[in-house]
Amino acid sequence: MAALGWLTPRRRSATARSVLAGEASAEAARKSSQDVQEIQDARTEEAREPEFPVLGDDRAAAFFDLDNTVMQGASIFHFGRGLHKRKFFETRDLLKFAWQQAWFRLAGSEDPEHMQEARDSALSIVKGHRVAELQSIGEEIYDEYMAERIWPGTRALAEAHLAAGQKVWLVTAAPVEIANVIARRLGLTGALGTVAESVDGVYTGKLVGEPLHGPAKAEAVKALAAAEGLDLSRCAAYSDSHNDIPMLSLVGHPYAINPDSKLRKHARELDWRLRDYRTARKAAKVGIPAAAGVGAVAGGTAAAIALHRRRR
Repeated sequence: MAALGWLTPRRRSATARSVLAGEASAEAARKSSQDVQEIQDARTEEAREPEFPVLGDDRAAAFFDLDNTVMQGASIFHFGRGLHKRKFFETRDLLKFAWQQAWFRLAGSEDPEHMQEARDSALSIVKGHRVAELQSIGEEIYDEYMAERIWPGTRALAEAHLAAGQKVWLVTAAPVEIANVIARRLGLTGALGTVAESVDGVYTGKLVGEPLHGPAKAEAVKALAAAEGLDLSRCAAYSDSHNDIPMLSLVGHPYAINPDSKLRKHARELDWRLRDYRTARKAAKVGIPAAAGVGAVAGGTAAAIALHRRRR
């Protein structure tokens, strides 16, 4: 019988690696269950909501953040890829900007030094070029890098406002020329964006004021609402970022779309509507898997991080 001992199952103690594997599997199962529950909760919430937007309400409008709300990733980075392709600047400059974008996404907040450096770099690139030239190139770049990165779910929300007879505006820190191209291609009313100074149709390398970011977005929405005769309590706003809480707080119908952790927490505390098209499995391909968590820098993030590590 001893010869048959190999048939008898042996009791083996768990190793550290097997414990780790088990814990990882349990955590993945728990996360998957949470994702499913969030999708079900969102569908239940949609079913309970009163009909919105309200048909024919001409004193209502909708304001959409752009990056990671309407489009997966950072529009300015995609624009930069297009300019790099056209030899506006060198590869090292693109990698540098990719690292700045990666830092923002991974750290969850803007570093003022990184933002200032990125802004100065972008302005130096366009200095001396004609506004019309950049607008024309923007049309080409939209087709090359941006069109397939539009979130179908967010686009459907914008189209619902348009179908109800309401105006729909993009509100973004991206250059207004880029924002206008995207708004026009999506059939939206227009865009509020950062304005670069130009003289006689040529960029000077300076900004008019400051980037349209955070509180500046809220001020732009208030100014536009006053000019258009809108009632902000009847308007809607959509964003993925806690930096846009000032804008979202202005309107009667704030939506957190693909929210970062801080905005998700804030939205839940105030009972704002939530929509997450990353966990709901995209209805169409948008270029980069949401699970990668690095959409803001497209394919350049890995290279940028590797470059940064080599320099340390």
